[in-house]
Amino acid sequence: MSDTAVKAPGVPDAGRWKALVFIALAQLMVVLDATIVNIALPSAQQDLGISDGNRQWVVTAYALAFGGLLLFGGRIADLWGRKRTFVVGLAGFAVASALGGAATNEAMMFGSRALQGVFGALLAPAALSLLAVMFTDAKERAKAFGIYGAIAGGGGAVGLILGGFLTEYLNWRWTFFVNIPFAVVAAAGAYLVIREPQGSRNRSPLDIPGVILSTLGLVALVYGFTRAESEGWSDAVTVGMFVGSAVLLLAFVLVEARVKSPLLPLRVITERNRGGIYLSLGLAIIAMFGLFLFLTYYLQIVKGYTPVKTGFAFLPMIAGMITGSTQIGTRLMTRVAPRLLMGPGFLVAALGMLLLTRLEVDTSYAAVLLPGMLLLGLGMGTAFMPAMSLATMGVEPRDAGVASAMVNTSQQVGGAIGTALLNTIAASATTSYITDHIGGATSPAQQRLVQLEGQVQGYTSAIWFAVGILVVAAAIALTFVNAGRPGGAAVTGSGSDDVVEGELPVPVVAH
Repeated sequence: MSDTAVKAPGVPDAGRWKALVFIALAQLMVVLDATIVNIALPSAQQDLGISDGNRQWVVTAYALAFGGLLLFGGRIADLWGRKRTFVVGLAGFAVASALGGAATNEAMMFGSRALQGVFGALLAPAALSLLAVMFTDAKERAKAFGIYGAIAGGGGAVGLILGGFLTEYLNWRWTFFVNIPFAVVAAAGAYLVIREPQGSRNRSPLDIPGVILSTLGLVALVYGFTRAESEGWSDAVTVGMFVGSAVLLLAFVLVEARVKSPLLPLRVITERNRGGIYLSLGLAIIAMFGLFLFLTYYLQIVKGYTPVKTGFAFLPMIAGMITGSTQIGTRLMTRVAPRLLMGPGFLVAALGMLLLTRLEVDTSYAAVLLPGMLLLGLGMGTAFMPAMSLATMGVEPRDAGVASAMVNTSQQVGGAIGTALLNTIAASATTSYITDHIGGATSPAQQRLVQLEGQVQGYTSAIWFAVGILVVAAAIALTFVNAGRPGGAAVTGSGSDDVVEGELPVPVVAH
C-alpha cells in the first residue's frame, strides 16, 4: 500500500489497539464460518438439491483450500506486506460469501466454499502475524493475544448460536451474507489504522516447488482424513491419499532444506518451543473439534434441542474460554513460564472432557454438561492464549507470516483428523452397542431407546479418546516448551539473533 502504512522500527504503533479491533473482527468471521455453515447445511442441502453423498463437499471444499494454501498465504503476507494481504483476503472472503449466499446449484455452492478457503488462507496468517509484529511489549502482547485467543477458541461456539438464529428465523443464505458486513468493516478499519513496522517484509523470490509440494501434500492429508470418515480407513483412495501426502510432505522438507529462499524455513519449526506448540495445539484441536460435533448431535438428536437452544447450551464453554484467555492467561502470562499455563490448561480441559464421558440419554444439563463445558472452556482458553503468543514470539519479522500460518495449519489439520478419527471411533462403538442390545427390544419405543443409547455410547467412547489426547497434549507442552516468561527468561529466536522490533532481546535457552 502507501508509505503511510509503514512505521519506524522500534516505535510502538499508536493505533495498535484500534488495529486489534479490526484484526479480532476478521478472526471472528473466519472462526464463525467454520461452524455457522454446519447448522445451515441441512436446509441448504434441501434447497439446492445436494445429494447425501455430495453434502460433505460443502465443508470439504473449504477445508481443502484453506488447509492446503495456508503456508502459501503466510509467505504471501511476508512478501506483499501483511496489511495488503489482510485487506485483499477480507475483500475476497466477502465476495466468496456473497456467491455462497446467492448459490442456485451445488456447483456454485462448492465453488464459493473453495473460494472462501482460498481467501481465508490469505487472511488468517496475515491477521496473526500483524499481531506478532505490532504488539512487542510483553504485557501488551499478553492482553492482545488473550483477546485473540478467546476469539480463536470461543468463536466456533458463537457460530453455533448465530447459525441457529439465522437458520431458524431468517434463511440459511444469511449464514453466508452475514460475513459481508464483518469483512467490509474489518477491511475499511484495517486500511485506515494498520501501520506495519519497517523492514519486516521478506522480499526473497517465491519458492515455487515448495508451494506446489506443500499445497498438494496438505490437500492430500486433509482429504485422506475427510474421506476416511465416509469411506473407511481401508478404502484404496484413502490409503493412497495418506501415502501420497507422506511422500509429498517428505519431498517438501527435503526441498526446504536445500533451497536458498524456502517457503517454510526449517528454523521456524525445528525450534523446540514452536515445534512443541504446533504439536500440542494440533492435538488439542483434534479433541475439541470432535467434541463440538458430538455435543451438537447429542443435544439436537438425543435431547431434542432446537438449533438456537443448542447454540445457547454452548455458552458456558464460551464463557470459560473468554475467562481463561483474557483473565487467567493474560494476567499470568508475564509472571510464569508458558508451559505452566499450557500444561495445566490442557489438563483442566481433559477434566472437563472426563465429566462428559458420563453422558447418558437422560443426563441432566446442569449436573454434567454445564460443569464439563465450563472446565473445558477454562482449560482451553488458558492454554490457547500463551500458545498463540509464543508461536510467533522471537521469530524473525520476515518469518512472522509462515510462523503464523503453521499455527493455523496445525489447527486445520487437527480439525480434519479429529472429525474423522473420533467419528470413526464413535460409529464403531454405536454399531457394536446396537448389535448387542437390539435383540432384547421388542417394541418400536424400546428399539428407538436402544438406538439413542447406542449413539450416546458412541459419543462417550470417542470422548474417552479425546481425554487421552488432551493428556498427551499437556505432556508435550510441559516437556517441549521450555521458554521462560516473556520479558524475563528465555525464548529462542528463529535461527538468528534478530527479535521482533521493539521486543527486549532474550537469552537463548540451552536445548
